[in-house]
Amino acid sequence: MTPSWQPNRYLTSYLSIVTEVAHSKAMRGVQDAKWEPTVPALVNLVAASGAPRLRAAFAAAGLDGIRPAQAIALVPLAAGGLHASDLADRLGVSRQAVAQAVAALERHDYIIRGPHPSDARARIVELTPRGRQALRVMRSNALDVEKRWRDILGDMRFGELHDTLQALLSAEAGESQ
Repeated sequence: MTPSWQPNRYLTSYLSIVTEVAHSKAMRGVQDAKWEPTVPALVNLVAASGAPRLRAAFAAAGLDGIRPAQAIALVPLAAGGLHASDLADRLGVSRQAVAQAVAALERHDYIIRGPHPSDARARIVELTPRGRQALRVMRSNALDVEKRWRDILGDMRFGELHDTLQALLSAEAGESQ
């Protein structure tokens, strides 16, 4: 079953975030006072703004060699090991992208590739204790972000934001099926 939170939306949007940030910074110099970033650009910018805090949280926990974009690949593994192609499908990225992320995460002991229980040719990607620790750091960091946003917006507006984002995710998931 695919989780309601779609990690592929974040992982595959990394390039669009960088593009939007560059575009946003470039457009600040434009004299047209009516220009404003689009809502998707704002959502991407808000999401990207959390990366430095997550990197700092990883460092504080002694978790080196992991980037926020790579860390997203750990999320589907929380429920158990997966074949790399299944991981790619869950993340909505290419098998090559997963192979690169898996290699980097394995080098730093966040995951291991073990034998498939029923297919001697296949390998299963699984979390290590260090990978589970990285997931706990990610969850704690996300809860801190939520608290900060709730403090900024207040309970009512934060609840509306949550409901709005859930509605958008549901609508997007319905379109992609």
